[in-house]
Amino acid sequence: MDKNYTALGLMSGTSMDGVDASVIKSNGKDSYERIFDKYYEYDSKIYKNLTNLRKNIITLKDLVKHSKLIADLEREITIYHANISKEIIESCSEKIDLIGFHGQTIYHNPVEKISKQLGDGNLLSSLIRKKVVYRFRDNDIKNGGQGAPLAPIFHQLLINQNKIELPTCILNIGGIANITNIFSKKDLELISYDIGPGNCLLDELVRSKINKRYDEDGNIAKDGKTNEIILNQAIDNFDRIYKKHISYDVKDFSLNFIRGLSLEDGLSTLTDYTATIISFALHELITQKNDKLKVLVCGGGRKNIYLINSINKKTSKNININLIDDYNIDGDFIESQAFAYLAIRSYLNLPISFPKTTNVNASCTGGILVENF
Repeated sequence: MDKNYTALGLMSGTSMDGVDASVIKSNGKDSYERIFDKYYEYDSKIYKNLTNLRKNIITLKDLVKHSKLIADLEREITIYHANISKEIIESCSEKIDLIGFHGQTIYHNPVEKISKQLGDGNLLSSLIRKKVVYRFRDNDIKNGGQGAPLAPIFHQLLINQNKIELPTCILNIGGIANITNIFSKKDLELISYDIGPGNCLLDELVRSKINKRYDEDGNIAKDGKTNEIILNQAIDNFDRIYKKHISYDVKDFSLNFIRGLSLEDGLSTLTDYTATIISFALHELITQKNDKLKVLVCGGGRKNIYLINSINKKTSKNININLIDDYNIDGDFIESQAFAYLAIRSYLNLPISFPKTTNVNASCTGGILVENF
């Protein structure tokens, strides 16, 4: 019988508003047990510093130009993660064996072979006196991959353990939208890729116009009117410029095409834009062999009722869209649970990325293990 490990996964996504923390117990292979989940919101100072930094990191040269600011903020972020980790370690019913520390992405460009996350694994390890796995994406990129998405192997475990009928597609709507197609229980048959924008453009427009971080339930967008001419041109441009099977960064997408629209009309147009791209991607999965598709939606975007309704309206009846929560799986903490699971797999030197998930040359493990205490 395989040994179980207890790991704490720490994930901060593209919204840059806080940290999802999850503790799971797993053998790193075919089983897991959810123990703890909690969201920790960044204070306004960290949030402001992160969002300002992201605006200034446009190219690789900017990482050098702002190196002092990056180093200072990395230390601040790491200490924040250490503080919440200590709180969890002290209160957790299980002894935690290791930490999966994703960090905060500030620049992701696989073509330049770099994915930069703020987060010092050595410092975190010394502060909490635990083994830490971090820099999960480096080895994948080194071996020809895109560095993302990395959650598919955990998506597969979720589906198998919860005995959800195959084939199933998991649609994750975070800042970027991506899909994982699970046709069988075999790792090498996993297919996953980024689709395009998820919440990133919607959130960016809201934050640029009003003192809110996102459009709750899509209520502002619902009051607007989509500009069909702008929408159709934007979709044509997306089809022409962007290619499937690559990993996107939020900076790959721009609000320029909806400049001049009101907040309401801009959000309505962006919602239809995002929903159309997602709908196209889902329809591409329909084949003669699989003429029906079951889709489970996770990520923050699943809470945007207006967006989900828009996706449903644009998809055919043989595509069955459900929230992953309908299957008794908490859609808020899948990414943080995933990085706890990936930390265990990394510790056991098991693969975390695969040719059909990141375009890596061959299945490979990832993450750097540090024990600095």
